Amino acid sequence: MPEHKASGLFLPEEQFRSQAVYSDETKQFRSPAEPLSTDEVDIFIRVGKKTFSAVFLCTSEREYLMDLAETDEIFAYYKATLPPTEKKITYYFRLQHGEEEGFYTKYGYFDEFKDEGRFEIIRDFVTPDWAKGAVMYQIYPDRFCNGDRSNDVKTNEYLYLKRMVEQVRNWDTPPSATDVNHFYGGDLQGVIDKLDYLEDLGVEVIYFNPIFVSPSNHKYDAQDYHHIDPHFGKIVKDGGKVLKNCATTNAEASMYVTRTTRKENLTASDKLFAELVEKAHAKGIRVLVDGVFNHCGAFHKWLDREGFYRKNGKGAYHHKTSPYRDYFYWNEDGSYEGWWGYENHPKLNEEGCEELKKEILEVGKKWVSAPFHADGWRLDVAADLGKTAEFNHKFWAEFRDAVKSVSSDKLILAEHYGDAAGWLQGNEWDSIMNYDAFMEPVTWFLTGVSKHSTEKRDDMYNNADIFWGSMIYQMGKLPIQSLMTSMNELSNHDHSRFLTRTNRRIGRLQTEGSEAAERDIDKAVLREAVLLQMTWPGAPTVYYGDEAGLVGWTDPDNRRTYPWGKEDRDLINFHREAIFIRKENPVLRHGSLHHLYGDYGVIAYGRFDREDKFLIVLNNNEESRKVSIPVWETGMKLDTTLENCLMTNRDGFTDFAFQCPVKNGFAELTLPPKSAAVLKEV
Repeated sequence: MPEHKASGLFLPEEQFRSQAVYSDETKQFRSPAEPLSTDEVDIFIRVGKKTFSAVFLCTSEREYLMDLAETDEIFAYYKATLPPTEKKITYYFRLQHGEEEGFYTKYGYFDEFKDEGRFEIIRDFVTPDWAKGAVMYQIYPDRFCNGDRSNDVKTNEYLYLKRMVEQVRNWDTPPSATDVNHFYGGDLQGVIDKLDYLEDLGVEVIYFNPIFVSPSNHKYDAQDYHHIDPHFGKIVKDGGKVLKNCATTNAEASMYVTRTTRKENLTASDKLFAELVEKAHAKGIRVLVDGVFNHCGAFHKWLDREGFYRKNGKGAYHHKTSPYRDYFYWNEDGSYEGWWGYENHPKLNEEGCEELKKEILEVGKKWVSAPFHADGWRLDVAADLGKTAEFNHKFWAEFRDAVKSVSSDKLILAEHYGDAAGWLQGNEWDSIMNYDAFMEPVTWFLTGVSKHSTEKRDDMYNNADIFWGSMIYQMGKLPIQSLMTSMNELSNHDHSRFLTRTNRRIGRLQTEGSEAAERDIDKAVLREAVLLQMTWPGAPTVYYGDEAGLVGWTDPDNRRTYPWGKEDRDLINFHREAIFIRKENPVLRHGSLHHLYGDYGVIAYGRFDREDKFLIVLNNNEESRKVSIPVWETGMKLDTTLENCLMTNRDGFTDFAFQCPVKNGFAELTLPPKSAAVLKEV
């Protein structure tokens, strides 16, 4: 990674400056950015004016001498055009200056060639424009808002994981260690009721955790993929009884059976979801649903371990001749295989059962089609589906074809840890939940604890070198189509709340208790993180309640209820301001990202295109820092003015438009403790 030493002196024209060299895969340096196989592609690189005698574009097939396209006060821009092809092309740049030469890749400028970090062109890989840089909002439905109390799960309605389910009547009660059996009553009507709030916040996409029929509050163990859970939807036909306290099976769980299997309830719930999507779309808000196709639940009608569907079907658990027998993997002792050994998560056998594969593909197509019109899928543990890598890739290619046959504008985004490049080649997933190239580096730098709050690393805390090294390397693994649509989260349902991580402690609900999750938190650090999130490439995704000050250890504590009536209004207002700035300035969605500065606890970067230039700077130290930032590297004028758009520190935040001069290409700033700022060239 190239170093930037802020000397405060801009070097004269014709003197070599490696920091002047820049290219990326955004539309200002590649046109079109998402080329089809029939397109010519213009590739650009920016260098210091009059510093190179020749610039070459080196592809995986040949080398092109680039032409000088234009110059400005500081830079020269070189261009080469690649012909149409169906092949994937990788490239880097070779630059000659005097008797020496250098090389430029995604990882920066190097004096010696290193065959890594090549740029790549994947033809015919187009991701939805609406998803690029969109502000997303993740909702865990049971905990967001209770809009219909008539559909609430009743205490003793059924047994789940051998324990009675419990209706939590006090909305403000924090989750307990046995939370999986507890239900707070949040539902789709509650989301409909709060659409005005989400619109006012600036949300452009709602991502729902699973909403299909399931006995758990998280619903990652589906009972029926074809219908919305009436406990989230509508119960128009109620009846039956709850279980007696002494019950040990679900044989008499007649209320649960009525609620979750009666056609009237399923149809009404599906209709309510369609209504929600329609109302969200009317406000300019898209909707993503969560698909769990690697496994289902033991309650699923295909397995029917509980016997809920015995009157009208033959579940594979009780019937060896069941038409669904091949939907599952079976052990020699007659038991079914659970994903990672979990009895409640029967592993689905798409690889060995063509009928199951077809049914899942139909499910994928159904919910993005009329009358539901969801805008895409988030796919749970997608890399685990099947038993072989070959089938996994084949399945997701077919899934993509099914979903995109409805509209190429549907989004397919997968949960994945590690290198996802194999699935991001234009024929499977569009993008991923961005752990490696966002959540991990951000949380280590700003808090020094892991995303689960289970590990503390002082060597990672405030370490700008590790932050930039991780970000540049991990972002370099993602195609531009995926990077710009990746889900950039600070928190979610699987990890501790970011606000709790700001206390820099390790712990879990079971060991530390719920109150400890709020002890010594630092909202100034959260505001730093949000400002970074809203100015970074990708789709910034707010986990419900983060904007209102929710805390929590890793699950289940991270699934607390939204604190309606007890919100942190200042934090909500800050989120609204940060989102507004992002939406008002397209360069923060689509522009180039350039590392400008890194020191202990301090990072600075630019977002820029040919029209607009921004400087974003964070100081995560407990003391003020004076810094000199080489903003000329973003293309700003050598002598210009920066104006504040949003600044946060220990005292709060402000959008007061104070100004900062740029002299000879550098911005001299004094950064307060625990501060961050977004500054725009004016």
